[in-house]
Amino acid sequence: MRKSYFISDLHLSENRPDIVSAFYRFLDQHMTNEVDALYILGDFFEVWVGDDYQTQFTQDIATRLNALSQRGIALYFIHGNRDFLLGKRFAQQAGIALLPEQSVIDLYGTPTLILHGDEMCTQDLAYQAFRKKSRGWWWPRLMLALPLWYRQRVARNAREKSKLSQMNKPPEVLDVTQTGVSEMFSRFAVKDMIHGHTHRPKVHHNEILGSTRTVLGDWYNQSSYLMASENGLELVFQPL
Repeated sequence: MRKSYFISDLHLSENRPDIVSAFYRFLDQHMTNEVDALYILGDFFEVWVGDDYQTQFTQDIATRLNALSQRGIALYFIHGNRDFLLGKRFAQQAGIALLPEQSVIDLYGTPTLILHGDEMCTQDLAYQAFRKKSRGWWWPRLMLALPLWYRQRVARNAREKSKLSQMNKPPEVLDVTQTGVSEMFSRFAVKDMIHGHTHRPKVHHNEILGSTRTVLGDWYNQSSYLMASENGLELVFQPL
């Protein structure tokens, strides 16, 4: 049976070797010859300050992914809010194809919208303002023109600021809104959607609209993935 896998929000970093090990186990156990594709829907890394940040950690991950590509498994990547600076250099090293931030794919006969999902958190106005700036044409170029050490400091400060900001926001502000979700379904004229970002793994069925929205989980305390085949979708999340 042919199948494809979807993952999101692993937040890989050198400080969490347990997550890295869980990811490698996932690849060893599930990336068999029956797999057509692996889709990574953003926040693959805890932070990405540019493709010029090259360490043994990043090279090992690129090598692992490239080995899958060499075996004929298609690898696709959609940027998240942590790794939107990931570019063509790393993509080439890892053998992955960079997709637009909202992409419609043919998932075994079903047109399906895939995205990271943060653009649907429309109640978080401060974040949406930053998102608009950071995805523009000038801000990424400006950031990547700065010295690597300075970008690393900016990323650390931004992460600490984000943690404090999230502590003071109600949970519903950090989640997607019905308005945001409906707008995406309408814009792309699909009935099926897969995304991450919210760290709340669940399959949402809307009986009125006949739509299905599958939310991937994070990997902070669990490993979460979605398996898709001609038989349908199976969302799995289990403790690390």
